[in-house]
Amino acid sequence: METTDRGRQPGLVDGAPGSGRRTTKVAVVGAGSVGATLAYAALMRGATRTLALYDINAAKVEAEVLDIGHGIQFMPMAEIVGSDDIAVCADADVVVVTAGAKQKPGQTRLDLAEATVGLVTKLMPQLVEVAPDAVYIMVTNPVDVVTYAALKVSGLPAGRVFGSGTVLDSSRLRYLLARHTGVAVQNIHAYIAGEHGDTEIPLWSSATIGAVPLTEWRGIPGPDGTYTGRLTEADRERIAHEVVTSAYKIIEGKGATNYAVGLAGSRIIEAVLGDEGRVLPVSSLLDGYLGIDDVCLSVPSVVGREGVRTPLEIRMSVEELTGLRRSAEALRAVARSLGL
Repeated sequence: METTDRGRQPGLVDGAPGSGRRTTKVAVVGAGSVGATLAYAALMRGATRTLALYDINAAKVEAEVLDIGHGIQFMPMAEIVGSDDIAVCADADVVVVTAGAKQKPGQTRLDLAEATVGLVTKLMPQLVEVAPDAVYIMVTNPVDVVTYAALKVSGLPAGRVFGSGTVLDSSRLRYLLARHTGVAVQNIHAYIAGEHGDTEIPLWSSATIGAVPLTEWRGIPGPDGTYTGRLTEADRERIAHEVVTSAYKIIEGKGATNYAVGLAGSRIIEAVLGDEGRVLPVSSLLDGYLGIDDVCLSVPSVVGREGVRTPLEIRMSVEELTGLRRSAEALRAVARSLGL
């Protein structure tokens, strides 16, 4: 392939000069609000040394790279490059796919499935050709169905293609629980499982606040002996509903979600590149998991350099397990309707 005198491919935009041997490279596919914000978050958090941004809109990707690159001196040592040529993703260690149809107000994630799956099935073979050794993280909605489609067309091992799943939903849950109870969000340990969307379920039975089981949380006692931040069943139902509907509220107000999902995506990248063995509720292929087969959905899973190492079989109530299986059936039905 032709290169310029700087060793770059034609059309490649530099956001910062190279600074010695790179150690890691992340490619973000899609320079829309999610992709650009995720790229920014990954660089700000020092997740990677080189970030490549790819989008078919040359003017958009050039503008995003320049805008981020102009602030590169205020970030950990890194460089950002971008292009409308997919070769910019070559040899990436991690590829994050954010490209897809834009979600409209009132439209469910599953309504987006057909057009987005068509895009992903066309895109994945091209990405695998230029970055055959990468771990692929799907962020595009509906992420569970998109992840299943991407895995099927990629030919890669199941663990190397997974979705951001309910990492964001679990963060929303913890945020709301922290606000209600008055406990730091870092001490709230709770997961959302299932679909990243309308059929997702909170795993209350395994959740804890500090070392206290969430279902036994009585609140924080005050000097007068009264408790604040109690969690009733009605409180839990309200919070679970708000987790599901919060994305729709954000989309109605500003057109898209981007900040929290960008941070969530960066955190997943860090778990992979750092080989952390981090437990994250990502969406991966489940086979023989608590009676669930041949579907991608989220359960707490161990994530490291090779991608998803294994899903964890955690304790669930009868209601939670029933809800998880119902979520799996809904996702499987959509996948089958699309010929997957």
